[in-house]
Amino acid sequence: MMGSTKTGLIHCRRLILTLGMGLLLAGCQIIPQVDPPYSPPPPSQPTGQQGTTDDRRTPPPIERDRPTPLPQDPVDSARHRVALLVPTTGDNGRVGQSIANATTMALLDTNADSLRITTYDTADNAREAARRAVADGNQLILGPLLGSNVADVLAEARPRNIPLIAFSNDVSVASPDVYLMGLSPSQSVARTVRFAQSQGARTYGALVPEGEYGRQAELALLEALRGVGGSLVATERYSRNDGSAASAARRLRARGGFDTVMIADSPRFAIIAAAELRDETGAGPRLLGTELWSGESAIPAAGVMQGALFSALSDARYRRFSESYRSRFGDSPYRIATLGYDGVLLALRVAGNGWQPGRPFPTGQLTDAGGFLGLDGAFRFSSDGTAQRALEVREVRDGQVVVVSPAPESF
Repeated sequence: MMGSTKTGLIHCRRLILTLGMGLLLAGCQIIPQVDPPYSPPPPSQPTGQQGTTDDRRTPPPIERDRPTPLPQDPVDSARHRVALLVPTTGDNGRVGQSIANATTMALLDTNADSLRITTYDTADNAREAARRAVADGNQLILGPLLGSNVADVLAEARPRNIPLIAFSNDVSVASPDVYLMGLSPSQSVARTVRFAQSQGARTYGALVPEGEYGRQAELALLEALRGVGGSLVATERYSRNDGSAASAARRLRARGGFDTVMIADSPRFAIIAAAELRDETGAGPRLLGTELWSGESAIPAAGVMQGALFSALSDARYRRFSESYRSRFGDSPYRIATLGYDGVLLALRVAGNGWQPGRPFPTGQLTDAGGFLGLDGAFRFSSDGTAQRALEVREVRDGQVVVVSPAPESF
């Protein structure tokens, strides 16, 4: 591995400082199938009401299957070829375009001239998009967005030893050449359980929806409890409809024997379940949620959620990023767009550690124990392709969400 952990973290922080100045000047996911990846974006900024800025650099829209526009276009032999594989049309087209726009922002904010990023649309045929990306000489793939597309992309990339840094949070598709940037339920659950245990939680119940997300959340809870010495005394599963969620919560309450309950679902079903677990005075078990609650106004607005805990990525840098994004593109980003931005920062970090243009990507550097620093905070990859992220713990308190345990700045 090239460069020490300390040197790598210093380099990451320099990139963050650089992007911070740029933002000041500028002013897929496995989830229950109801919402787009992460939270939907805030309402679009009306025309003519962009954020105030002194930076008039407004990049053109990214053309599909065209190089991302760069300041001063150097010859290709001097740049690293990086492919961005996201849907830019179809049902997830706006999500993918938001990620693509964020990669452009990262290039501009860091004045990078060593990367050439080409966007390939995966909406119709992810494998064909990957085939073209490989044929074009790209040595690193950022994407795909959806875990269901990973196998198709990998079929083209693996024979050429091209790693994937995917935006999915489906840990079942992670491997030594597929690194996941998405926030998985296992990361969120583990952080929340550790904090809850420090606050006196000992015995747990769980409400989990049927499907892959519920399965992963339940496994994450069991693993987290083994780590802290807690015990899971009761679990109820349900299909994702109002009546089933409420019925499962009543069955769990009748079983009893727990002081804390994890509800691994979106705000809508979590609130329905919470109303069955707690009485009219709000008395009942402490509630734990997952990253699905992040940014959702319904959670603090529901009185029955008082005292509930969940973990999420810090929004400290995201707010500034969002303002800059709106000023440049006239619309609000999807929350997941920061993964595209951080993917560029990661590639720049590795390029600064000796990656030569035209040479294979040095995959070993991705598992640096010191990790990387991005808009969403510190993160690092394990050799199996899964990620560990520095998360903050939030609590619902009197109609607001407050941070009760800040995200660590490093590992």
